Amino acid sequence: MSGNGIETPATIFGRVIRGLLRPLVRALIAQGVTAPALYRIIKEVYVDVAEQDFSLDDGRQTDSRISMLTGVHRRDVRSFRSEDRGEAEATEEKVTTLATVIGRWLASPDTRDADGRPLPLPRSAESGPTFDSLVQSASTDIRPRTVLDELERQKLVEVREGMVYLHADPFLGPSDPDQKIHFFAENVGDHIAAAVDNLLADDSVYMERAVFYNRLTSDSIEEIEREARRLGGAALTDLNEMAHVRQTEDLDAPGGTRRFRFGVFFYTEDEGPAAKDSGTGDDEKT
Repeated sequence: MSGNGIETPATIFGRVIRGLLRPLVRALIAQGVTAPALYRIIKEVYVDVAEQDFSLDDGRQTDSRISMLTGVHRRDVRSFRSEDRGEAEATEEKVTTLATVIGRWLASPDTRDADGRPLPLPRSAESGPTFDSLVQSASTDIRPRTVLDELERQKLVEVREGMVYLHADPFLGPSDPDQKIHFFAENVGDHIAAAVDNLLADDSVYMERAVFYNRLTSDSIEEIEREARRLGGAALTDLNEMAHVRQTEDLDAPGGTRRFRFGVFFYTEDEGPAAKDSGTGDDEKT
């Protein structure tokens, strides 16, 4: 609140940020990231955003200008801009390859049966789709054996008598800590980016909606969550198939530079007896 008692947009948004940060800080503490380490990360992100999104019309960006925009000391700006990002890029390549292999396995008509279920694939063969050829279509930089070992380790595939079987629930998600962290950043980051664009624009730019109810029993929540998983899995499967077809068609198109991410989530918590006894709260929203 300002000195005259009137709240500014900055102070109002500051309260919003506190709410957004609470679950994030819980993850930070669990991962051993201290407050000073977070402060350094925040300064680095300020520098990245200023450099990429607030450059001059000619694309020129100096350390001094970034320091002025962000309040980060020029010495730190210079250090952040010269850091090597090679390790992060290597992890991203690995995760992207694994996700692409599974996505194409689920989407290609050559690797699914008549009901749309993923077919078991031979490791290699003289003709027809194979696991090795599937990996090579996704990346020529990582050996198929390496990809297979990693998918086996995460229990996403099973090898029996020379055939590779995809897990019954391919959208279960990775168990590897590095990949879990990667998808945490990518999925939550894109969700927040869509919400921020909608917040800053006059009209909604992206689909970003939710259904939420309260005053429900645990049995009702379990039933609703099962249905949410069924509907969400079906939506992911259908869009994966559609996107695979479009990507194949757009491969050599001149404007083929855009990407998208569509996701689903379900969250529940116990608000305690006070919420029910108070008779307040939103009964339903969409």
